[in-house]
Amino acid sequence: MEQSTTPPVKAGIQIMSPAHTRNTSTASSDTAYTTDTAYTADTVYTTDEEKRLHHGLQGSVSSIDKGKRESYSSVSSDLEAQNAEIDDYAQKRFGFIRYTALNVYRRLFSIAFIGNAIAFIILMVKGTAPLDLVNAAAVNLAVCGLCRHPLVVNSLFLTFGAVPRSAPMRLRRLACKIFHLGGVHSGAGVASCVWYIGFAGLYTYHFTPSPVSIAVLALIYFVLALLLAIIAVAHPAFRAKHHDYFELTHRFSNWAILALFWILIFLLGAQELAGLSSFLIHLPAFWILILLTAATIHPWLLLRRVPVKAEPLSPHAVRLHFSHATVRFGQGISVARHPLGDWHSFASFTDQFDAEETKFSCLVSKAGDWTRQAIAQPPTVLWKRGVPTYGFGYVFRMFERIIVVTTGSGIGPCLSFIEDPRRPNMRVVWQTKSPLKTYGQRTLDLVKRMDEEPVVIDTSVSGRVDMLPVVLKLYKEFGADAVCVISNPKMTKSLVYSLETRGIAAYGPIFDS
Repeated sequence: MEQSTTPPVKAGIQIMSPAHTRNTSTASSDTAYTTDTAYTADTVYTTDEEKRLHHGLQGSVSSIDKGKRESYSSVSSDLEAQNAEIDDYAQKRFGFIRYTALNVYRRLFSIAFIGNAIAFIILMVKGTAPLDLVNAAAVNLAVCGLCRHPLVVNSLFLTFGAVPRSAPMRLRRLACKIFHLGGVHSGAGVASCVWYIGFAGLYTYHFTPSPVSIAVLALIYFVLALLLAIIAVAHPAFRAKHHDYFELTHRFSNWAILALFWILIFLLGAQELAGLSSFLIHLPAFWILILLTAATIHPWLLLRRVPVKAEPLSPHAVRLHFSHATVRFGQGISVARHPLGDWHSFASFTDQFDAEETKFSCLVSKAGDWTRQAIAQPPTVLWKRGVPTYGFGYVFRMFERIIVVTTGSGIGPCLSFIEDPRRPNMRVVWQTKSPLKTYGQRTLDLVKRMDEEPVVIDTSVSGRVDMLPVVLKLYKEFGADAVCVISNPKMTKSLVYSLETRGIAAYGPIFDS
C-alpha cells in the first residue's frame, strides 16, 4: 500500500466500523474497535458504507487533535445504525413502573412519608396531646436535616462503599443506591410538615386566649408558613427554573424556623405548671432542637475564604485549582462568591498528575449565571464551608469493571477516578463539542489516565449521537459490571432508564433532592 501525503490515522485509534474485525474477548480493555490499519488515499474500500463511515470518523479524529492525532476514539452518527444489532437485551417486565414511578428515590420517599402518615392517622383517631405531635415533627426534621449534613453523608458513603467486590452482585447493586438517600430527606421533610399541621390544628382547637398563648399561636402559623414555603420551592419544576430562589429560601427559612422553634418551646414551657426547666428536660423536641442547631452551625464554623488559581480553558470552560485542603477520590466541595449568596457544589479531582503546585481542581462550564461569570471573570478567591463531601462516584469502587458515560463538563466528576488506587477497570464514553478546543489537551490527557482509548464523540463533527447503542456494545464487549452516567438531567434519566430496563446496573446522579 502506498504512503499517502495525508497524515494517516495513528495506529491504536479506535474506529467503529462494520468492516473491522471484532475482538471476541470480554476480559480485555482492547475492544472490538481497534485497528492497526493506516488508511491512505489509495485505500480500497469493500463497500460504499465503509468508505463513507471511515472518512466521517477520520474527520472526527482530526478535530480532536489535528497536530498530534492522539489516540482518542471518535464516533460518527452512522454508529447508531451500525450498533443497533447489539441491542438484544430482554426488556424487564414492569420496567417502566419500577424505574420511574417506583425508583429507589421514590420508594425511600414513600417509606418515610407513608410510615409517618399511618402513625399520624392512628394517633389522631385515638387522640393525642399537642406536644406529642411537636416531638414527632422534631424527629422528622432531625432526620431530614441530618441526611444533608456532610459528616453524616460521608459516614453513609464510606459504610455502603465498603461493600467488597467479592460480595454478591445483588448486594453491590443495592448498596450503590446510597446516593438516593435524598428520598429519605424529602419524605421526612414533608412528613414533619404533616405532624406540625396536626399540632397547629390541635393547639388552635384548644386555644384559650392570653398574652402568651396569642404569641404562641402567631409563632405556630409563622413557622407553618415557612415549612410550606420550603416544600413548595423544593418541587423539581420550580427548583430547575429558579435554583437560586430555592437555595436561598431553603437556607434562610431553615434558620428562621430554628430560631422561632426555640422561642416557641420556651413560650410553651412558660405555660406549664411544672416549670420551664422540668418541661424542657422532659421534652424530646428540646434535645432534638439542640442537635439540629449544632448540625446547622457546624459547617459555617468551617467557613473560609480560600485562594483560587483559575486556568481558562476556552470561552466555555475554566478549571479552578485549590490548595487549601486535600480532597479524596469521590469528594466534592461547595463554593460561593459571597457566603450569604448562592452556593455551588462541584466534584473535584487531584492535581498531582499535571499541576503539582496545587492540590485539586474543579471543572466549570457554562450552565448558569454563576458559571458564566466564573468563566468570563475567573475568581481569585472563593468562600468554602464545611468539609469535602463524598458523592455519587465513590460507590463505583465496589465494581470490577465499569463503563463511564458523560457529556460536556460531566467529564469533571469522572476525573476523580484517576486518583483512586482501587478504582475499577473502566472504559470512558465522552460526548462533547470540540473537546480539544473547549477543554484543552491537559484534560484529554487526564481522560487517558482513566482509559487509554476513550471513546470521544466530537459533536461539532458528527452531531449528537444516540449514546445507547454505543454503550450497549461497549458494555457487552468489555464485560462490564455497571454503567456510570454523568450528564444533564434529561439525558442521565433517559440513558439510565434505558439500561436498567435491560437488566444492566446503571446509575446517574439524582437531581430532585
